Amino acid sequence: MKTKEIKGHLHEAYVPDSYPEAEMIQRSKDYFEWIDRRRTVREISDQPVPQEIIDNILKTASTAPSGAHKQPWTFCVVSNPEIKSKIREAAEEEERESYANRMSDRWLDDLKPIGTDDVKPFLESAPYLIIVFKRVFERDEEGKKHNNYYVNESVGIACGFLISAIHNAGLVTLTHTPSPMNFLQEILERPDNERAFLLLPVGYAEDEVYVPQLTRKGLDEVAVYY
Repeated sequence: MKTKEIKGHLHEAYVPDSYPEAEMIQRSKDYFEWIDRRRTVREISDQPVPQEIIDNILKTASTAPSGAHKQPWTFCVVSNPEIKSKIREAAEEEERESYANRMSDRWLDDLKPIGTDDVKPFLESAPYLIIVFKRVFERDEEGKKHNNYYVNESVGIACGFLISAIHNAGLVTLTHTPSPMNFLQEILERPDNERAFLLLPVGYAEDEVYVPQLTRKGLDEVAVYY
């Protein structure tokens, strides 16, 4: 491996993949068509999933770029039925409060086509729950705090990688964000430098699954070229 010292730190040579232009166009089109088939699925089977798949998915998420390469994330993987049950109970309590008192009428109307409610059976049926925690700061051996940088942005990118990797493995998930999520830190006994960011149930889809018939915004609605 070719290396070079830059500003007092060792760097290694990097050669990105390169393709003919026609192949680049086809690859970008193929990837879009593949990822466009990904959908949020709430009917998740209890069929076991090999842990090696989850390990590979998490390693993929960990390749995400992060501020100053601090990698400010912790992926908590829950398969223990008792812990999953506690998480469901606490999440549904927060969801009931949200649907009854926290969400505006407009918000509730916007959710109607999606068909969601405060009942979350997937939190127990899914063989794995991946709870992503953001690490707001680190502590050194003396207990002194050291801030991480661009934490929300970094963890958000890692979650994108994670969702793509789940789809690539042939599994399904959904982005669950009960608010507030402090109960996850308590149930999983996470340290004070971590905050729950996202909960992803992961598993195989049930034999028969229906998802809302939705359309995505067109390119002209989401992109502006200058």
